[in-house]
Amino acid sequence: MGRRRKWEKYRSLGCAPFWRRDPGYPAISLASSLLRRPLSATPVAAASFSECWAAGSRVRLLQAVDTEHTVDSVEWCPLEGCRHLLACGTYQLRKPEDQPADPESKSGLDVDEPQIRLGRLYLYSFNEDSSPCPLVEVQRRDTSAILDMKWCHIAVAGHALLGVADASGSIELLRLVRSENSYTLQPFSRFALGKQCLALSLDWSTGKAGRFPRCFPVSRASDQPLKIISSDSSGQLHLLQAYQAGPGMQAVGTWQAHHFEAWAAAFDYWQTEVVYSGGDDGLLKGWDTRTPGTSVFTSRRHSMGVCSIQSSPHCENILATGSYDEHVLLWDTRSMKQPLADMPMQGGVWRLKWHPFHCHLLLAACMHGGFTIFNCQKAIEENQEAFPVTPSYTLPSSLVYGADWSWLYFRRLPQTHPSFCLGSSPGSDPGAKTADAVYTLKVAAQSPAPCFERLADADGEGGTKHQSGGKLKTPLQPFAEDKNGSQLQASGIKICDCDHYLEAANFDISLLATCSFYDHVLHLWKWESS
Repeated sequence: MGRRRKWEKYRSLGCAPFWRRDPGYPAISLASSLLRRPLSATPVAAASFSECWAAGSRVRLLQAVDTEHTVDSVEWCPLEGCRHLLACGTYQLRKPEDQPADPESKSGLDVDEPQIRLGRLYLYSFNEDSSPCPLVEVQRRDTSAILDMKWCHIAVAGHALLGVADASGSIELLRLVRSENSYTLQPFSRFALGKQCLALSLDWSTGKAGRFPRCFPVSRASDQPLKIISSDSSGQLHLLQAYQAGPGMQAVGTWQAHHFEAWAAAFDYWQTEVVYSGGDDGLLKGWDTRTPGTSVFTSRRHSMGVCSIQSSPHCENILATGSYDEHVLLWDTRSMKQPLADMPMQGGVWRLKWHPFHCHLLLAACMHGGFTIFNCQKAIEENQEAFPVTPSYTLPSSLVYGADWSWLYFRRLPQTHPSFCLGSSPGSDPGAKTADAVYTLKVAAQSPAPCFERLADADGEGGTKHQSGGKLKTPLQPFAEDKNGSQLQASGIKICDCDHYLEAANFDISLLATCSFYDHVLHLWKWESS
């Protein structure tokens, strides 16, 4: 479909002016993904819980947090000892009429003043002992609007680093600093990609899994470069190099990759000289950063804008891509003519995340289609179609833009062994060796984040109320609690933060977080596979 014909479609949906006024605003994907649907089509209903059980898994809502602004990005920290921390980024467009009136203006409104893209970065701490609200806000930081975030998978200068792509056209690195009672993200370095552009995505070169059980190294040789790939709203890619000994970033290369917005850029974690990009022109491209500017391949297999890309950290040569065309494609990067599998979704695919420990599980954030978990084992190993582990889980009036797996894992504790788990304390395990540090979670001594508690009505339908008593627009229907009353775990099960007992982990239980745009809600889920 030509660009002009696409505009006609957008106009018919009443979305074209919004797209043109703010091309970097993520909400345009709703109109884009609706193009493939007949206008008279009825919305896809959310999967029932019985269907989830029939598919061999279930999803349980643990908590819903009001983020106040529209929210589009969630990222769990992958570093050992910090995996209880969750970063959440928002994108709020403030129109001129929302701004205070200028008393010197006759109309009270400056029509030439551009719209302002506001953002807020939240840092939450997960505490399994603070049920029914295990996520506790420990920091909020007002910024420019956030479009993407990624944690670095190694410590840099002794700190965990969070990379943020924002609407000011910059990549900002924030370092995690631990105080006696809490954690904060503090500015580390910033790099401006260019003028009059939005930074749309970023990825670190450190994402490849190591040998089991330690999935990611916690240190790195200082002579090895630490690189970031980013994309912007003008269609360019930017390769940056970060200094491991201290703050600062240096541009390695910049080149024009797409005719329109370059929605996604990602490293091949197994060959970090190779990067991939996806644009609003519907193209998926591969690049060798040693010869930037000339693509290694160009794929037109997606029929609309390519907005999510992730290389598998577990399986070499495996790549997952998602698009506004409501399809996830799995690729063998050695042959990019045809995908290994084509997985239809119920909405445009804004983010894709491989499970940190289970090498075949893929999480997709599908905007108005909610989120879906796929098992890709047969597609990867036998070249057969992948199948959903759970049907698409949707909530009314929500657009799921962010989704991420937690690096915390569940483990049944032997009574005779020391524990390295959330909620442990030195006095709880007298047999532990002094060299084996026991992790104890500390949270800020402040009011908890706004939380929605799930209350069941007499007729069994879910009702959701804010802590202040206000009714939430979206009704939630959670599963019944475990027989022992715990939402998170059964007796003898602990949520672990370090890799000491990773080989004994139960990967059939996982925590994940999603965020939905228009209803500005961060959701915490427990996913169980039977």
